[in-house]
Amino acid sequence: MNSPGLSRPRWRKSTHSGAVENDCVEVADLDGQVAVRDSKAPATGHLILTRQAFAVLLTHLR
Repeated sequence: MNSPGLSRPRWRKSTHSGAVENDCVEVADLDGQVAVRDSKAPATGHLILTRQAFAVLLTHLR
């Protein structure tokens, strides 16, 4: 399946990462959607959310 932005997503790490740099969540903008992955295991895949669903997730995590 080809999704916009998935060929070379620009991943960025959470600003709330712990002391160990590899222990965090990374996100990427996918042209209207947000991808989320575990930085410790980036090859295992990622979760794609709508911007609205990502906002709801962040609200619940706070």
